[in-house]
Amino acid sequence: MITFLITIRKTIAPIAITGISILALSSCGGSNKQQAAAAAQPPAAYQVFTISAQSATLNSDYPATLQGEQNIEIRPKVDGFVDKIYIDEGAVVKKGQLLFRISAPQYQQDVNNYAAAISSAEADVSSAELTVNKTRPLVEGNIISHYELESAENTLKSRRAALAQAKANLATAKVNLGYTAITSPVDGVVGTLPYKTGSLVSSTNTNPLTTISNIGKIYAYFSLNEKQLLDFSRNVKGSTLNQKLANTPQVTLILSDASVYPEKGRIETIAGLINTETGSASFRASFPNPVGLIRSGGSASVRIPQQIKDGILIPQKSAYELQGKHFVYVVDQNNIVKSAEIEIMSLTAGQYYVVTSGLKNGDKVVLDGTTSLKDSAQIKPELLTPDKVYQQLNN
Repeated sequence: MITFLITIRKTIAPIAITGISILALSSCGGSNKQQAAAAAQPPAAYQVFTISAQSATLNSDYPATLQGEQNIEIRPKVDGFVDKIYIDEGAVVKKGQLLFRISAPQYQQDVNNYAAAISSAEADVSSAELTVNKTRPLVEGNIISHYELESAENTLKSRRAALAQAKANLATAKVNLGYTAITSPVDGVVGTLPYKTGSLVSSTNTNPLTTISNIGKIYAYFSLNEKQLLDFSRNVKGSTLNQKLANTPQVTLILSDASVYPEKGRIETIAGLINTETGSASFRASFPNPVGLIRSGGSASVRIPQQIKDGILIPQKSAYELQGKHFVYVVDQNNIVKSAEIEIMSLTAGQYYVVTSGLKNGDKVVLDGTTSLKDSAQIKPELLTPDKVYQQLNN
C-alpha cells in the first residue's frame, strides 16, 4: 500500500508542473497581445487652439445701495390734526405743490389777536404824537417845563416800540398759520403716508408725514477694500484725484433682477478716509433716472470695466485647479501634451481667464481635456480658430 501511494505522487507531479507551464505561457501571450493592440490604437482627437494676444474688457462688480439725489422728510412744524391729504403714496409732485393741511384754529386766532393789537398800538402812537405836538409849543413859550416835553417824547417812543412788537407778533402768527399748509420743497416722488386724516401730529412725532424723494438722479454707494483702492489708483491715469475721476470709464448698473440698467453712470466721489472697521473706502456713482425706474432704498451692483490690451486669454474650461494652482495642457510639435502651470488675474473676461504668466503667443492649448488627459499622452489635435472657440463656449 505504501508503494502505491509513492507511485501515484511521482505520476501526478510532472502533470501538475506541465499544467502550470501551459498557463504561464498562455498568460504571457495574452499580455503581449494587449500591448500590441494598445500600440495599434490611433491617438484620441482633441480640440486645440493657438494662443494669440488680444484685447479684452474685464468687469468688476461691487454691491451698491441706491439713494435719490434728495430724500427729504416732511414733518409738521405746528401741532394739530391732519385736516386734508392732497397726495397719494408714489405720486409725483412738483416743488411748491400742496401736500397736507393741518387743522390748528389757534394760529388763526393768534393772527386775529395780533392784528387787533396792532390797531390798538397804532392808536396809542397817534395819541402820543398828538401829546408831543401839543407840548412842544408850550415848552418853547416857557409856559410849561422842558420835563413835560421829554416825558411826552418818551411815551411816544414806548408806544412806537409796542407797535413794532405787535407787528412782529403778527408776522410770527402768520408764519405759524402758514405752517398748517405743508407744501413740497422739491420735485420728487411721495413715499409712505403713515398718518391718515384726523391724526394728531406734532414736530416731535417719530415718523414724518411722508418722504419726498428727488430721483431725477440716482446715487449708487459702493465700497472698495484697501487693495482694490490701490489697484484703482494705479490703473487710472491722472496725477490728482479729480483727474483720475475724470479719466475713469463710465460704469454700468446691474439691477437686482440681473438686468443691465440702460443709462451709463460715472464715479463722482471717493471718500477721503478708509473705514477702520471694514477696511474699505466708500465710492459714489451717479446715474440719470429720466423715467423714474430706480427708486431710493433699492440695491444693485456697480460694474467697473477695465481694458486689457495685448492680453493672453484662455477659456476657463481649458484650465484645471490643483492645490490652489492653475494648469493647462500644452501640445508640443510631436502632439504630446504636457501640463503647464499658469498664473491668472482675479478678474475674468466673461468665460475667459486672463493669463499673466505660463503661456506665450503661439502655444497650442487643449480646449477641453482636463478630465481625460495625462502628461505625455499623444493626441490628434483639431485646430480651432478663435471664432470656433467662441462658438464652442456659447453652445
